Amino acid sequence: MGFLMLSNITSDLKPQIHISDADMQKLRNLAFAAISMPDIADDLLNELERASVIRDEDTCKYIGIGSTATFKTSYGDERTVQVVLPAEADISSGKISILTPVGVALIGLSEGQSINWESRDGRVGKLTILAVDN
Repeated sequence: MGFLMLSNITSDLKPQIHISDADMQKLRNLAFAAISMPDIADDLLNELERASVIRDEDTCKYIGIGSTATFKTSYGDERTVQVVLPAEADISSGKISILTPVGVALIGLSEGQSINWESRDGRVGKLTILAVDN
């Protein structure tokens, strides 16, 4: 029995995540098209596999494409970002691509949940969601 290894999200802490049907379709297509970023694409697909799919109208408390999330890290940082598709990403205005380690880690979480993730520089940390705004 085979499985995909997570390269950027550690398996120590995996909270239940919820993704709208519309986001699920967009994110699967995006992950399959992201051939230049196989590690991130694999991580995203793994997160999608374990997600509960919910109706679009029930997504108000979960982070999805277009959501704004405030989170703190185990390093003491607190950030507010909007999770967007890669073409809309602009880190200077707080818009992060879903195809980043943080973007993949945030998808489907709700306020109060935490998840471990590995940053691009190899540091392993924990993100805790403080607020979600849709």
